[in-house]
Parts: sequence; structure tokens; C-alpha cells
Amino acid sequence: MTANSTGAARVGDLSEQHFGQRLHDGIGVQIGPFAARIVVRSERIVESLYRLYRDYALLPDDTVFSFHVRLDERRGVPGLRAPRVRFSVDGRAPHEDMPAEQALAVLEWGINLVIALRSHAFLMLHSAIAEFRGHAMLLPAAPGAGKTTLCAGLSLSGWRLFSDEFGLMRPGTPDMLPVPRPLALKNESISVIRGFSANANLGPEIPGTRKGTVAHLRPPGDSILRSEDAAPVRWLVFPEWRPDTPCALIELPKQEGFMHLATNAFNYELLGESGYNAVATLIGTASCHRFVYSDLNEAVALLTDFANDDT
Repeated sequence: MTANSTGAARVGDLSEQHFGQRLHDGIGVQIGPFAARIVVRSERIVESLYRLYRDYALLPDDTVFSFHVRLDERRGVPGLRAPRVRFSVDGRAPHEDMPAEQALAVLEWGINLVIALRSHAFLMLHSAIAEFRGHAMLLPAAPGAGKTTLCAGLSLSGWRLFSDEFGLMRPGTPDMLPVPRPLALKNESISVIRGFSANANLGPEIPGTRKGTVAHLRPPGDSILRSEDAAPVRWLVFPEWRPDTPCALIELPKQEGFMHLATNAFNYELLGESGYNAVATLIGTASCHRFVYSDLNEAVALLTDFANDDT
């Protein structure tokens, strides 16, 4: 195994066979500020994980890990019960076993769940983030608002991916921390991204999940290699996908932006005063906008032009 120019060995430095062997016994990878220990006992997703995780840094076995997660495939009974997979964190299963065909989605959602439940050293916003010329654009939104699709489009158009799910801010600082992860595209968004860019590297389509059909977009390699490079928020943009609606970027009053941002936080109330101060810092330093769009090409072009003019 070799190290790349950054000095860290990456998943892609292993052969797929060696990666699968390591996964079976446990492999350490760096995911943003988190050190993850991952065990997968399901051969059906090794190839997909190898493709999606190829640029992540490998960690030695004696690392103090942020969390240990495991996915086990459990055999079915022919004619009676189909195979299932069990996700567990630190030896405990947070939910019921799921269909084995959904193994990749179960693992990815499970890792997101662990981050959401255990990362209270940060203000955690339910937000996508992309960076342009050293400045971060925060895209907070409820599920179904199109934030992942928009973030995927930006990341395939020269913006640096921070996350499509988590806005991590350490209270007392103005910077957001990157957590670049595979982007879980759902239903119509899958074909939208396939048509948007020939560089979109998507994993297999997984039908029948609780969110419909899901496919994961591999994060750009440069975004993963720069996982330690934080950036200050310059723009707060609250996206909303509306069919057959022209793109519109509308400035919001600061007080309205504050309420929207606090509403889209995982742990705002839990952090108390430090959470309030963190949101106040973001509102005080960033412009606030509502963004309505239906066409991804128009949306990415408008936001890129806006960011170009404002930097």
C-alpha cells in the first residue's frame, strides 16, 4: 500500500479484494472531523463502497474512533423469509433489521444517524453546504426541498462539497467544518443528476426504501482531500424546489433568517446559549436569501453568478 501526495493512505490505494477483507474485520476511515470504524459483513455492497469511498483516508487500528458501526447480513429462510441486514453502533441496533437489498442505504443512513445523535460539540444544522472561492454557502432546508439535488449540482460545477446533510459549526467560531459524504439522491433527482453532468459517478439504484428509490453520488475527490479546510459562511440561502417555477433569489430580513436557521438545527435547543450565539454569529456575518427553483442548470448558474459578483 502506498501513500498519496498528502501523506495519507486512501481506500483507493487498496485493491477491491483487500478492501473487502478489511471491511469484514473492520476498517478505519476519516470522515470530516470524525474517525469512523466500519465493519461490513455483506458481500453485496463491497464493490459500491469501494467506489464511493475510494478517496477517504485510512486510519490505523489503534486510532481512538469517534464511533464504531457495523452492518451484518442475516440469512433468510428460502420461501419464508428474505435476507435482512442489521445496522449497529457500538454493539447496539438503533432500529429493526432491513431488507438486504437496501444494505448500502441502511449503512449510509446509519452513519448519518450516529453523527446527528452524537456530535453535540457542534451546532448541527440540517443543511447542505458548498464553498466558492473560500466562502461557504449554507443551504438549510427541510426534507423534500431539493437541497441535496442543488448541492450535488454545485459540487459538479466547481464548488467544493462540504455536506448535503450537516452544517457543522463549532460554537465560538465563525467557520463551518466539512463532512463530505456520498450524497443520497432520491427518485427523480437521480435522473436529473445523471443528465446534469457526465462526471456524476453514481452507485446502484436502490428501490423500495422508506424514501423511495435511492442512489448515492460519489463526492468529488478534492472535496474529500480538503476535509480539514474550514470556511466562513458568507451566504445563507434557503432553497425550495417548485415545479415549473422560474429561479428567484429573494433577500430575507435577518430576523426571518434567524428563525428559519434555528428551525433547521438538530440541536439548537440542546446547546442553549451557545447555540443561540452560534446562530446569531451566522446571521450577523452572512446575507440571507430565499431561493426558489425548478431547473437545476438555471439554479446552479444563478447561484454561481451571484457568488461571483459577491466575492
